[in-house]
Amino acid sequence: MKRFLPDTFTMLLVGMVVLATVLPISGEPAEWFSLATNLAVALLFFLHGARLSTDVVMAGFLNWRLQGFILAVTFIVFPLLGLLSPWLIPSALYLGLLYVCVLPSTVQSSIAFTSIAGGNVPAAICAASASNILGMFLTPALVAVLFSAGGHVGVSLDMIWKILLQLFLPFVLGQVLQPFIGNWIRARKSLLAPVDRGSILMVVYRAFSNAVIAGIWSEFSTADLALVIGLDVLLLVVVLMMTAFGSKLFGFS
Repeated sequence: MKRFLPDTFTMLLVGMVVLATVLPISGEPAEWFSLATNLAVALLFFLHGARLSTDVVMAGFLNWRLQGFILAVTFIVFPLLGLLSPWLIPSALYLGLLYVCVLPSTVQSSIAFTSIAGGNVPAAICAASASNILGMFLTPALVAVLFSAGGHVGVSLDMIWKILLQLFLPFVLGQVLQPFIGNWIRARKSLLAPVDRGSILMVVYRAFSNAVIAGIWSEFSTADLALVIGLDVLLLVVVLMMTAFGSKLFGFS
């Protein structure tokens, strides 16, 4: 039965939501916590840049059929599916669902799931890294286009600039230093997981703290939240079926 129980990280994510509900962070402590969160995310991208050797990056990127398929699912299929449900849920929840659909996956989860499935882990590292790098440009662009189409405010150039400074610059710096520190970081695999998972937990706690202070639990009913969970499950099932049949169609092992 253990395989059906939530893993530790999932329980920690739930714990962050509960902690933010009971003890949301605000004021000056929230500003310092936001700074620490941004630094943790920047450190994560620096470590990924320093960890990936140039050969691995090139081999992963040169598999254009695989990378193209993954990018198409991430930035075309998912956003299109997200556009199909605006009449089912409240506007604010719909924007959140649509935002999820234009985001790339986390590098850690992509690697973990591929490893569990016995798949091509180096290609997954490159695909997830490429999705996150391109996502720095494509996600704000998609948000601007899709949200503006629905009458909502898009993304400012200042926000894009902040994303470049926080994510792209640390990754590039890691790649530049990779010949000097890459072997040291790769020999310490346990170094990356706490930074990856820790940064996600910090982001979740900060985001839910802001949401709780803004009145998320009073603004949305239990039925609304249950509907979102149902739509998330449906979205996952549809995409898994599309990727499974699409992989066979393209002749991937």
